[in-house]
Amino acid sequence: MDMPDGVQVRGPLQPRYEEVLTRPALEFLAYLQREFGPRRAELLADRRRRQAEWDAGGSLDFLTETVEVRSDPDWRVAPPAPGLIDRRVEITGPTDRKMTINALNSGAKVWLADFEDASSPTWENQVGGQLNLMDALDRRIDFTDPSSGKQYALRPADELATIVVRPRGWHLPEKHLWVDGEPVSASLFDFGLYFFHCARRQLDRGHGPYFYLPKLEHHLEARLWNDVFVAAQERLGIPRGTIRATVLIETLPAAFQMEEILYELREHSAGLNAGRWDYLFSVIKTFRTRGGEYVLPERNAITMTAPFMRAYTELLVRTCHKRGAHAIGGMAAFIPNRRDPEVNEQALAKVRSDKRREATDGFDGSWVAHPDLVPICAEEFDAVLGSATDQRDRLREDVAVTREDLLNFAATDGGITEAGLRNNIAVGLRYLAAWLSGFGAVAIFNLMEDAATAEISRSQVWQWVHHQVALADGRTVTGALVNDLIEEEMAAIAEAAGEGFDTEAYATAASLFRQVALAAEYEDFLTLPAYERLP
Repeated sequence: MDMPDGVQVRGPLQPRYEEVLTRPALEFLAYLQREFGPRRAELLADRRRRQAEWDAGGSLDFLTETVEVRSDPDWRVAPPAPGLIDRRVEITGPTDRKMTINALNSGAKVWLADFEDASSPTWENQVGGQLNLMDALDRRIDFTDPSSGKQYALRPADELATIVVRPRGWHLPEKHLWVDGEPVSASLFDFGLYFFHCARRQLDRGHGPYFYLPKLEHHLEARLWNDVFVAAQERLGIPRGTIRATVLIETLPAAFQMEEILYELREHSAGLNAGRWDYLFSVIKTFRTRGGEYVLPERNAITMTAPFMRAYTELLVRTCHKRGAHAIGGMAAFIPNRRDPEVNEQALAKVRSDKRREATDGFDGSWVAHPDLVPICAEEFDAVLGSATDQRDRLREDVAVTREDLLNFAATDGGITEAGLRNNIAVGLRYLAAWLSGFGAVAIFNLMEDAATAEISRSQVWQWVHHQVALADGRTVTGALVNDLIEEEMAAIAEAAGEGFDTEAYATAASLFRQVALAAEYEDFLTLPAYERLP
């Protein structure tokens, strides 16, 4: 390969990778890394400083230094871009070849093409995913299932979902590409390759380069993204304001800065999204040193109607519509199981109820993880929206969320049982084994799980052990108990898998789970030590 100065590709070069890792593309990535890498490092240091303050007893509140941004009634975000006007149903999934075709054909309005939580960040997934997106936009993508022989191909262009790419978060590196002696930001790698290769392709199709931005913790991190967008557009001769970005409000600190985040991105903003598992993970992560009211019930007991979750989603809708932005609801992760009609019926009723609540609350659209859920989500939003494309005119001026509302964890119903502890361990082990094998979206217990699931699972175990929480039967959650249950769950998984049990993958998964769930010090993101174990 023809390498620019200071650039090293440390991953293997598979067939057609030269179409993605071109010299101009690598020069563009090197430019982004040199221009914005130092600010990224400073912002990550700021995260560590703030976390130290919370560990020492500090708390969260709306910022006093940005009160003028919140009190100014006049500013608005950019109007919806082509392909993002109607977002009533969005489907999420990784960028492998089969999923690319199925998601685009699903009937959803938008496909979140995921390089983040639904993708294991192997070199093959990250570069191969870029190639799949290029092929999809060029309509030269197809797929034949090797086990069934079933063939997959794209429907007509006017029936396809709009592609919105989710790059990895600011905290992650891409270890297979180095610039000036250090690995590049994974965020800049994912964004940069897609923007370089696909911005013009999308404009030719009548859309644009659109993104979901994950894991933001501060409005200055949104400002950095906006500056990246401005520079990238200028560098490639793309009109300023062409990019659109929807920010996932999936961290507790970001919930206190929703308006500021919209403001920083306003010329490129496409709205905000309400996460769930990552938000719960962030609650534990932020208040890791606290016990008592900060200890959450087992994760399956925490619904979107819990008071602190309700406050967060109501504030999100109010904030977005006040500023002319779309508010997008959370994930329906259920995977329909045609072999169990009773389970199917109960789960689909919950999905329908969840989407009805979101549509009634004022959300403009919502997420699903499986194509079979697209019609259900569409029906519930159709019933509220009618012929309208959104309900941004519904300002929700009745909503008045306080700091105390966002921090009202103590009012959350639910307990902590052995079954809940086992579930966290079982899901964590299964997910990590799959992730370490290159799969980021994993079907577990009739749910499509991603890295956020593993984060909340291991974080709850860490929190319960660290604060010596009692189970409903009176036993204290200890490291010894967790280790015993890990061994029991490993045996159960091995028995169920039979000859298909991957001993090596599960041994590594168990070791990693112990590392992030039982260590004395809380690991900020399990994907950091996990990434070190990927080739």
